[in-house]
Amino acid sequence: MEDVEAFAAALQRVRRNAGLTYRELATRAHYSHPHLIRASSGKHLPTWDVTAAILKGCGVPAELMPVWRRQWETVSRDPQDIVELLRSAETLEDLGAALSALARPRSLRTLEQLTRIPRATIQAWFRGTRLPNRDRLDCLVRALGASPDERTAFAEAVGRISSGRCRAERAA
Repeated sequence: MEDVEAFAAALQRVRRNAGLTYRELATRAHYSHPHLIRASSGKHLPTWDVTAAILKGCGVPAELMPVWRRQWETVSRDPQDIVELLRSAETLEDLGAALSALARPRSLRTLEQLTRIPRATIQAWFRGTRLPNRDRLDCLVRALGASPDERTAFAEAVGRISSGRCRAERAA
């Protein structure tokens, strides 16, 4: 939570340094001023779209946007190491926990919009009740900004879990 609060404080500083009120920023960012106030409150991490709109509305140069994006992605990640979670993943539930950690704090609706994968499918993956198709899973993890190491770890975990399930089904 401290990281979210620090990120929100940085957004507030950018707005103040730009000399803008929330109402003025709302006009430039194309979001309502109450929405922008909530986004920079520090209670929840705003989506990247809202963050980018705030920054652009405050006149942050385009060349600094990748720096802000990396900071936003860092704050949005669970502190656990995703690759380590995946290396030890043996069940669908383990895979779902790693996927959930990568996806935080995005909503299922946001994920569906990013990937066109139905929310119910993504939710089943998070809960560990459905094995993801490798291609669809890769689409999701790419949309979440996963590193190449994370993408490889997800593919390996799906392969390991699916082969374990096949062996268990044949034995039954």
